[in-house]
Amino acid sequence: MSIRTASARWQGNLTEGSGTVRTGKGGLTGDYSFKSRFEEGEGTNPEELIGAAHAGCFSMALSKQLADAGAADTSVETTAKVHFDKTDAGMTVTRIDLETVGQVPGMDEAQFTKLAEVAKENCPISRLLSPGARITLSARLAS
Repeated sequence: MSIRTASARWQGNLTEGSGTVRTGKGGLTGDYSFKSRFEEGEGTNPEELIGAAHAGCFSMALSKQLADAGAADTSVETTAKVHFDKTDAGMTVTRIDLETVGQVPGMDEAQFTKLAEVAKENCPISRLLSPGARITLSARLAS
C-alpha cells in the first residue's frame, strides 16, 4: 500500500490571505490565494492541482492500455479542464473534461478511442472523482 503526502499552509483571512501547497517529495510547490482560486490571479489553486493529478493519472493509464494492446514508442498528452461551479451546496467541481492526443504509430482512431475510454474508466483518479463529477473524454490521434 502506498501513502502519498501533500501539504498546504494558509495565512490570513480568506480573501486577503495567501498560502503555499507542496507535494511530499518536493516535486511541486505553488502559491495560491483567493484571487488565484476564484478570480484570475497569479498562482495555482486546488482545482488546477486536481486537474494535473487527473491528467497525469489518465495519461499513465492510457499508456498502459496502449502497451497492453501491443503499441510501442507511444506518447500521450492530456489536458484536464476542471469546472468549478456554484451549486446549491456551494462551490463544487461539477465536471472534468479530459482532452487527450496520442502519437501511436500503426493504430487507428477507433482503437485509440476505445482504449482511451477503458483508461478513463480504470484510472484511479477518475474512479475517485466520478461519483461526484461528470468526466468527459475527447481522444484523438495526432495528425
